[in-house]
Amino acid sequence: MQRFYDLEAWKLARELKNEVARIAKRFPTEERYALISQIIRSSRSVTANISEGYGRNNYKETIHFCRIARGSLEETLNHLIDAFDEEYITNEELKILKEKVDVCLKVLNGYIGYLRKNQKNKGKKDDDDL
Repeated sequence: MQRFYDLEAWKLARELKNEVARIAKRFPTEERYALISQIIRSSRSVTANISEGYGRNNYKETIHFCRIARGSLEETLNHLIDAFDEEYITNEELKILKEKVDVCLKVLNGYIGYLRKNQKNKGKKDDDDL
């Protein structure tokens, strides 16, 4: 039986989340309740929403939570740009992290497309179970 942690989208998001956490540890302590908190929460939200959607075992809800995860990926990228603007990360680090976000988005969009296709192939209503 496959589990959420077997999904490529979740694995890639986990790698990004862990990288973001490592980098955020370098930020100044005055950012603890601002940027650090925001970037950690948004990066964690990606894996959390992918796993929650998977657990719903329902096409419509799984797709919904994957869309939320997609938004959290974009939010994480915004926070990384903020970190660059504040000179907490280098341009090269931002470039590498942006590439990782882009790969996560591509795979997540592929997963959403897969779910939509299977949903349509079932020939049932949007809220049918997987």
